Amino acid sequence: MHPVTGSRASAPAMGRVHSPSADRVRTPPRMPAARPPIRSRADAETVALLHRAARVLIEEVPRLTDRIVALMKEREPAYRSAAVDPHEVWREVHDSLSHNVRSLVHPKETRESARSCAWRIGTDRAAQGFPLDALLHAYRIGCTVVWEQLLETASKEDPLGAQSLVHVAADVWNFVDEHCTLVATAYQEVERQLSWHRENRYRIIVAALLDGTARVSDFPEAEQVLGLPEQGRYAVVALEDAEAPCRTPHSAEVGGGLRAVWHTAEGTAHAIVLLGDEDTGVRRLVRGLEVPPGARAGVSPAVTGLAAINTARRLADTALRTRPAAGEAALLNERYPEALVVSSPDLGTALADRMLGPVLALEAADREMLLATLAAWLEAGGSARRAGELLFCHRNTVLNRLRRYEQLTGRSLDHPREVVELSLALSAHRLLTP
Repeated sequence: MHPVTGSRASAPAMGRVHSPSADRVRTPPRMPAARPPIRSRADAETVALLHRAARVLIEEVPRLTDRIVALMKEREPAYRSAAVDPHEVWREVHDSLSHNVRSLVHPKETRESARSCAWRIGTDRAAQGFPLDALLHAYRIGCTVVWEQLLETASKEDPLGAQSLVHVAADVWNFVDEHCTLVATAYQEVERQLSWHRENRYRIIVAALLDGTARVSDFPEAEQVLGLPEQGRYAVVALEDAEAPCRTPHSAEVGGGLRAVWHTAEGTAHAIVLLGDEDTGVRRLVRGLEVPPGARAGVSPAVTGLAAINTARRLADTALRTRPAAGEAALLNERYPEALVVSSPDLGTALADRMLGPVLALEAADREMLLATLAAWLEAGGSARRAGELLFCHRNTVLNRLRRYEQLTGRSLDHPREVVELSLALSAHRLLTP
């Protein structure tokens, strides 16, 4: 007996993408086959009395509908919502009652139509976002009312015989259980489909922003689905896929409480990070970013607007290619020389060969000694004394090695241009050598 249903309640905001959630269910779920009938323990006289009482109830469906709807509103808060259409609730309770009371009299002829009614209720309410627990509660309210009315009607006709209806109670409540299960199964199937559609749409939108295929006309939907304002300030994080934080798109906090939308594809996880209005947003992000052990991250400069997300993603990828230390994040703003090298590897390799070729041809020990000395001298700002401290040797040793470099290559470290080229060449060698 399954007399109740939900209403035309609106779906929750997160349950919508472009259009109402119901439009997203492209393939309606298939209703499972009916359970095999359970052999009743009631005798023929009891069944006949049940049928007579049920025929009386068929005429009472409008009155029973009023009573059930009133109880639903009294006992289940979801039905008191302003979003619920009371006329629609009444109509659906009436239709469900009609199907199910008739199924007491003609079970074989009406069983499938009653089951279809329950299945439709479950699918419709899931698509509309109506709470499943409220729907099942309403079902049980209605079933209780119908059972009480059956007993009352039978008692008026045959007070002694009505006591025998206890033998059909198990049949009636098995029927109720089957239909509640149908409602719940239909609801969960649609909910699963809707969840898949929302997740898929989410993934498509995030991927389009990152790869630059999003159109201006897509931005309002992106703002609605992702919660990212069209003209917000953003940075993108590129995370090397070593224990990446996600396999499906999701929203989370990252880097000092900043909100991020993550997406993983082709071995790299990317996060679109909403920075807020402060100028220190990117540095705040880098300070708070937790890079998984063994992984590396690259962080883009700040950009404005969803239209610039693709540019930020490419810059974050470039920052990642500058090979930050494991467990660290590279901020592109602090690595422009390295970024220039990795952005044009052919030119970087050519520059390394031009500035370091004779050095790279030395035996391994000599080669590594000279390369380390050149790197330390540049890090020390051209000071042989501070470079010696970094290398744990005397400044004269540093100067001798620098002269050897000049003799091998024909370059002069007194010329600023050649110092710049040397710095880029060292970066190219470190970043581009397999």
